[in-house]
Amino acid sequence: PANSSLLSTGKFTLLRDTRTDGSFLVHHFLSFYLRAGCKVCFVALLQSFSHYSIVAQKLGVSLAAAKERGQLVFLEGLKSCLDLLFGEEEQPGQPSPLQFLSGGSCDLRALFDFVRESLSAPAGDSCKGPVLLVDDLSVLLSLGAAPVAVLDFIHYCRVCVCCQLKGNVVVLVHSNEDSEDEENELVVNSLCHHSDLILWAEGLATGFCKDVHGQIKIIKRLSLRQAEQDLVQIYQYKIQDRNVTFFARGLSAAVL
Repeated sequence: PANSSLLSTGKFTLLRDTRTDGSFLVHHFLSFYLRAGCKVCFVALLQSFSHYSIVAQKLGVSLAAAKERGQLVFLEGLKSCLDLLFGEEEQPGQPSPLQFLSGGSCDLRALFDFVRESLSAPAGDSCKGPVLLVDDLSVLLSLGAAPVAVLDFIHYCRVCVCCQLKGNVVVLVHSNEDSEDEENELVVNSLCHHSDLILWAEGLATGFCKDVHGQIKIIKRLSLRQAEQDLVQIYQYKIQDRNVTFFARGLSAAVL
């Protein structure tokens, strides 16, 4: 997608993957927004800080430096879960953002409060519009959050970040159309309905190919704001060590 459109404010972008790992999209958005000077709140529920940091380093961005200067607020979900389960408080006197795991409350209010406080706090004159990045939302369902609580959380984040703070929200979800996980599919379908932009990475139906790793469907939701049909573009891609190559279907090295 054109990077200039990613900097327009007030947008909700959904990253969706099916039969493949769409985390390369998360790494792209994280490095892009940090390089652009945006303040980023990254709710990382899937991997450790060191994992994201190593990939970002390959893309020419230092997450540690971004944290140090206050541009990046990083919630390490794996560590927060363990701290909560074993009774260790990250910051004494402050509730954990994943407080719902302790059974005291079934909503995600504490997580929303963490996001709001992280992005509302002044980050110096150099930072541009705020960005919330979530990897990945499906983990919240696996941890026991109800679909309505997850959708409420995203709704409040959109109102706060997109409308009030004039920023952007980018969320990754896993989906499998023939899955029996009805709760996850309910969340995915609802988020698709409310998205401004959907980037849908899919594994190839024909299986593994060394020259093509999957296809990506870019859906610009024109119907969300005006009476037009959505604009859909489909490309194939190959993930390399430091970047991702996109090409039209049928134009990969395997074909040519």
